[in-house]
Amino acid sequence: MGRQNAVRWMSWLSVLLAGTVLVFLLNVGLGSVNISLGDILRVLFGEASPAENAYLIIWRVRLPRALASLAGGAALSIAGLLLQTFFANPIVEPYVLGVSSGSSLFVALVTLGGYTFGVSRVTPVFLFLGAFTGAMLVMSAVLFAAARVKNVVTLLIVGLMAGYLCSAATSVLSAFAQREQIANYAMWSMGSFAGFTWPQVGILYAIVLATLLLSCLLAKPLNALSMGDRYAESMGIRVKPVRFAIILLSSVLTAAVTAFAGPVSFIGLAVPHICRILMRTSDSRILIPAGMLGGALMAGACDFAARTVVSPAELPLGAITAIIGAPVVVFLLTGREKL
Repeated sequence: MGRQNAVRWMSWLSVLLAGTVLVFLLNVGLGSVNISLGDILRVLFGEASPAENAYLIIWRVRLPRALASLAGGAALSIAGLLLQTFFANPIVEPYVLGVSSGSSLFVALVTLGGYTFGVSRVTPVFLFLGAFTGAMLVMSAVLFAAARVKNVVTLLIVGLMAGYLCSAATSVLSAFAQREQIANYAMWSMGSFAGFTWPQVGILYAIVLATLLLSCLLAKPLNALSMGDRYAESMGIRVKPVRFAIILLSSVLTAAVTAFAGPVSFIGLAVPHICRILMRTSDSRILIPAGMLGGALMAGACDFAARTVVSPAELPLGAITAIIGAPVVVFLLTGREKL
């Protein structure tokens, strides 16, 4: 049985990896101007001239966006997986708990309110710090409530209310902001991996890769925590530091993506479910790498659909993630119930 599980896990991981590579190539090669696989490889391996159209399109526009979508999807997926394990609840994700809304509020403070306080230029570092601060504050409020509320439904309502409060505060900020800043923030709030620059990609990858590596180190403690605090303590796990690490890592992952791509919902909810069903396990040592690949695949596929379905116009990324992700989860869940 163990060998059969190992074969299944490796097979699905291979499928997810192949799908991620395919989506990456599609995002780089297809669009208003189609680029052949040969030209893509020449550009990626440095054999194309910087003056070529293919080089300019890929290197300046499509490659940063494609890389950002892969990292962003992996980050949101693992953030959702960590929070679902932490709260022992399958419908928890950063968007549901208001973490994304907290990040959005503080990004709004930076982008909309910064000009009021004399900030003439908003840097990527400012955006990340603002998003991280908002994510941590909302998560702290949810944890404060979790210590006093045992009903999971009530806890989720607390998270939703925190999200509504953050949205209300953002609306107040918008009422006093300049029209240009409001337009920029409105575009950002719809969620998109468009417009990524290489410095932003570098910052995103530095944060996400380090945080994902630390998340991998939590695989065994996560397995122990999923069995309950008493079991984890009997296994020698220091529960409080591990819980703090989970909150910190999930907030960093959420903040990093929200700061640059805006609030992107559903990936953190859908992908962990899909991976659990495909892998038929709750072992975090398997789900974490599967979640990384699954999140990258889903984000890349949704971003591809967002920019090509009604080209040259572009659809909101959040709408695509919900349209694609919701039916997939429902299909897999109902299919599993029939087994």
